[in-house]
Amino acid sequence: MRTDTQRPRPGAAILRTALHRNIGAMIAGTVLMGLYQAAETAFPIALGLIVEHTMQDRSLGSLGVSIGSLAVIIATVSLSWRFGMRVLQKANTTEAHRWRVQVAACGLQPVARDVDGLKSGEILTIATEDADQTADIIEVVPLLVSSLVAVVVAAVALSLADLRLGLLVIVGTVGILSVLAVMSRRIGSSTQEQQAKVARAGAKVADLIIGLRPLHGFGGNHAAFGSYRSVSTDAKRQAITVARVNGAYAGTALALNAVLAAAVSLTAGWLAFGGRISIGELVMAVGLAQFIMEPLKMFSEMPKYVMIARASAERMALVLSAPPVTVPGPERPAPGGDLEVDGVRHGTLRGLKFTVAAGEFVAIAPYQPRAAADLVAVLAVNAAPPAYEGVVRLGGQELADLSVEAVREHMLVNPYDAEIFGGTLRTNIDPSGGSRTLPEAVEASMLTDVVALHRDGLDYAVRDRGANLSGGQRQRLSLARALAADSDVLVLHNPTTAVDAVTEQLIARNIAKLRRGRTTLVITSSPALLDAADRVLVLDEGVITAEGTHRNLLAGDEEYCLTVAR
Repeated sequence: MRTDTQRPRPGAAILRTALHRNIGAMIAGTVLMGLYQAAETAFPIALGLIVEHTMQDRSLGSLGVSIGSLAVIIATVSLSWRFGMRVLQKANTTEAHRWRVQVAACGLQPVARDVDGLKSGEILTIATEDADQTADIIEVVPLLVSSLVAVVVAAVALSLADLRLGLLVIVGTVGILSVLAVMSRRIGSSTQEQQAKVARAGAKVADLIIGLRPLHGFGGNHAAFGSYRSVSTDAKRQAITVARVNGAYAGTALALNAVLAAAVSLTAGWLAFGGRISIGELVMAVGLAQFIMEPLKMFSEMPKYVMIARASAERMALVLSAPPVTVPGPERPAPGGDLEVDGVRHGTLRGLKFTVAAGEFVAIAPYQPRAAADLVAVLAVNAAPPAYEGVVRLGGQELADLSVEAVREHMLVNPYDAEIFGGTLRTNIDPSGGSRTLPEAVEASMLTDVVALHRDGLDYAVRDRGANLSGGQRQRLSLARALAADSDVLVLHNPTTAVDAVTEQLIARNIAKLRRGRTTLVITSSPALLDAADRVLVLDEGVITAEGTHRNLLAGDEEYCLTVAR
């Protein structure tokens, strides 16, 4: 749980980490990009010298030396840019990947982190866009330094011609950066707000995709789409605001750079007209005024990218600095143990108590679907022990004392809406490739007809989310995966709602046969599965209200009969 001693990791610390672990690549990139800017700035200087000296001699030797010098400068510009950007972009891409993996690891932790209400769609945006923009700092700093090199070289060269030209460049650059630094703060705050609204829109659309089918079922799709339209419109308005701020920033930077270049050119012309600088120095000054536009443009854009990177780093800090909801214990459950739920209060559960003995096959018939979902959340550790009252014991050990990894190695909770991944039937059933019961699991789940239907068999390609499978096929594939895991304790939630009655009857018998001697809990209203269980527990209003075999309950409990009979 959150404690006062846990302090959030600020965005500035994330940026420092990114810079520190890429210091080698940044030094190499800075040297190469500095060489590029120096060589590019040397081009107009060389032209000025050629005009000043070579054209006076008018000799072929001087012309050859001039052409050779220009060729060296051009080659330096080309090669230093190519290899400098290669080093920096590789470091940038690698760093962005590191942050993506780190954010994703936090989002996928067995016990969720307290991320202040962020949904999966928002975390996805942070793991993609914000990670990329944070890693841009790897390129920003070397480009900033290299642009500074160009400005310094130009200022020094112009100062050698006339001190006033050099001072004009220095004073103008400082003035431009001062104006743009103020504007960049607005960009940072606007971008942070835009990223938050885009993330909320992403979370909303993720929720819609998950719930689209039930929404269509009860006619709620229009209201849901209206809700998404409202959220996405807010994101669009903020994006327009950011675009306007960026446009104003870019326009101001371009205008100020152009004014400085024009001022340098006009001043050089005035000095040449008065005879204070030579024609060659005038050529150099006008050339530098043109060439300096690019490094000045790059130099003036850097504050904007720094603010964007910092805003994205602050959003990543929301996830990376969030403490886990609970700190798992170090213990491991005893193999083959029982499952005990003792006085659990969570959601609609009201002091729920029951025990599944080791090797027993128990079914729970929930009268309210919400109670079943709350129970599954507790058993799957999606609701951590501090989030509910009461105790859940696995193999005699309380869940709070067990590591979550150990819980999930020992007990598999398979939800009714388990994900189907892009790949093949085989990789969906046995992702690790180490299952010893894969053929038995395929047969028990009645997936054999799906395997036989395709020439590739178990190697038949499955699209993401099982888009090329029917609802019943997806459900049987999920069940096969749960059975192939062969865990000590297996919890199934409505595993046969999308299959026909005959197939359901066969699956129920197969599960009972395959799981004989292993602890199994099925939460379902299926008569076939209830009949296959050793005993049935009736879950009504958050507590167990009846217990017995399916047939005894049918004969003696009218409400049970009305609820589960089909």
